[in-house]
Amino acid sequence: MGYLNEPRDVSAARRRFLRVGAAAGGGLLVSFLLPGCERKESDRKEPPPEKAVGQAATAVSDRAPGLAPNAFIRIGRDGLVTLVMHKVEMGQGTYTAMPMLIAEELGVDLSKVKLEHAPADNNLYSDPLLGGQVTGGSTSVRGAWKPLREAGAAARHVLLQAAAQQWNVAAEQLAVANGTVTHAATRRTAHFGELVDAAAKLPAPKTVALKDPATYTLIGKKHARLDSPPKVDGSALFGIDAKLPGMAIATVAAAPVVGGKLKSVDESKALAVKGVRQVLKIDNAVAIVADHMWAAKQGLAAAAPQWDDGAHANLSTASIVTEMMNASRKTGAIATDKGDALKALGRGGGRKLEAVYEMPFLAHATMEPMNCLVDLRADGCDLYCGTQVPSLAQGAAAKLTGLPLEQVKVHNFYLGGGFGRRLEVDYVTQAVAFAKLLAKPGPVKFVWTREEDIQHDMYRPYYMDRLAATLDEKGMPQAWFHRVTGSSVMARFAPPAVKNGVDPDAVEGAADLQYSIPGLRVEYMRHEPPLPTAFWRGVGPTHNVFVVESFIDELAHAAKQDPVAYRRALLDKSPRLLAVLNLAAEKAGWTTPMQPVAGRKVGKGVSAQFAFGSYMAQIAEVSVGPDGDVRVHRVVCALDCGQAINPDGIVAQMEGGIVFGLTAALWGEITLERGRVKQSNFGDYRMMRMNESPTIEVHIVNSRDEPGGIGEPGTAGIAPALSNAIFAATGQRLRKLPVASVLKKA
Repeated sequence: MGYLNEPRDVSAARRRFLRVGAAAGGGLLVSFLLPGCERKESDRKEPPPEKAVGQAATAVSDRAPGLAPNAFIRIGRDGLVTLVMHKVEMGQGTYTAMPMLIAEELGVDLSKVKLEHAPADNNLYSDPLLGGQVTGGSTSVRGAWKPLREAGAAARHVLLQAAAQQWNVAAEQLAVANGTVTHAATRRTAHFGELVDAAAKLPAPKTVALKDPATYTLIGKKHARLDSPPKVDGSALFGIDAKLPGMAIATVAAAPVVGGKLKSVDESKALAVKGVRQVLKIDNAVAIVADHMWAAKQGLAAAAPQWDDGAHANLSTASIVTEMMNASRKTGAIATDKGDALKALGRGGGRKLEAVYEMPFLAHATMEPMNCLVDLRADGCDLYCGTQVPSLAQGAAAKLTGLPLEQVKVHNFYLGGGFGRRLEVDYVTQAVAFAKLLAKPGPVKFVWTREEDIQHDMYRPYYMDRLAATLDEKGMPQAWFHRVTGSSVMARFAPPAVKNGVDPDAVEGAADLQYSIPGLRVEYMRHEPPLPTAFWRGVGPTHNVFVVESFIDELAHAAKQDPVAYRRALLDKSPRLLAVLNLAAEKAGWTTPMQPVAGRKVGKGVSAQFAFGSYMAQIAEVSVGPDGDVRVHRVVCALDCGQAINPDGIVAQMEGGIVFGLTAALWGEITLERGRVKQSNFGDYRMMRMNESPTIEVHIVNSRDEPGGIGEPGTAGIAPALSNAIFAATGQRLRKLPVASVLKKA
């Protein structure tokens, strides 16, 4: 893109937010705006539900974002560069990719860039895309792509000017590399640390010239993750590692039925356990405070809490599905209506296909279960945890305690898995509610057991999808109808996002089809089961890409056409998606039959998608045994995510996302009986094991377009590739997940 080679005029509004000054204790401080309020909706290539997520954080914290410089780079006299990070690292590689943007433009070795967690402040650390202090939606690099490079370029500019003034030469004669400024003619050199105090006295530049992509030395090159060494040697700190002097440990049991209440506990038996300090009771849960986790668990068992199950005592998966099936027959809110699809579908003529798809509730099952260390005092409250929404946690705790917002501090840590679970703050508010009941104030770390974590998750919604299409004489679709039925996470989390009854997240990947079909109608029918639901990795596309790509496969089969060729014919208006489809087919050897596997049926399946600003195609190769067990042998993934920042990190994200999605598609489901979640741990909520993981090949398209998201697309695309491969192998169409539950009934 040509503009990258030219000096960019920083507008008057932006100049006010790009400032240069002295850091406390000496050094250079460059403050800059993460310009969320300046981004236009027309810049977006996908629906904008993320902004409403950020607005939810704003609403709770009661502070508007983006009205002041909201991030900064500090360069010390030792030459080290510190970026105050407004995002959290939960395995997605943000803490490597974002420093690369700074280092590239600044001209410093990546090892010289250090990070600090930003404190909770929705005003100062708002995300450009989300409009709030939130990490999610595969937005981190997308939002930081321009402002971080501009800030790095501004810092480089003043450092060069400082050197030029000291040496009485023109700045244009200077070069920067590895944190050192050089004047070739005189062989003078100075490292950044020697220049920072002089640079701090200079004004911020009115224009910043970004590097020509052809000269990139970091962006687009493979780099080992900066957070790997501390995670390998154990020095990295996650929320569950937080400790304070005199800290107690508590574990929790909440009502096993949603809406249930705590009826009674045997406090005397709990307190008789050595190490137990106190029994805390709130309306729907009990916590045992003890010297250590073992005593807390023993105390909880001795307390033997009794529950009033309430109105949902007989809730079951079967009853939920029945009600959802009935709801799915009603007309929904219109998300897309083009070409009078309903009229075309009702007109008759041509071949008509109909299908109903179902996807189950899913738990997040993060490696690190929910936990929060609370130090509540009369004059303040400190929270130590890993959260995707620090300002949301801060605001919720402030309201619960009655403390002013500025007296509640959130100390954020590495996240042992997020997947959307830590966009919720229920575990934080519960911990604060318990802390208010402490007989003796002091720090207490509240830790959920794995069982508590899975049985009291906020689940990926159950979805019921009705589809219909008509085919012309050549077998190509002329009209497409899709009604999504499920709960609305947006309506709970960010109500302003819901327009005219349509939850944009629930229909993302369905309402914006990339395929050229003359008639298209997509509806959304909101139906709320009692179970709490939340965002899950891949959010809307994870659900809709499975449904859309499975049904496209059905149409291709009905038309007696090759699934890849069928998609190609429909992608005339989406050249980037067509390109990755062709690349995946080529790399996978699509037209070459799989090698036979003794005693098993084999097949290949394909999926294509546009989501989170990235284009992707996946091809899965599977074998199916006589008893219905499925082995995934190989997955080929072709990805166009615009400019690749760290290809090594992108490959890791695709691999992790594909394994995450395969796990859910093969085995993942949360079911209920007598109001209770039946699954409780990894024994009955199955994870893919290392020896079960397929060979995964990732092919990245070389591109100069703006970066797309990478944290979630891999998860969204694998389920349909898997199910279509199973169909190719067995002839059995999977309209319901997980695979294991369907095939074992066959």
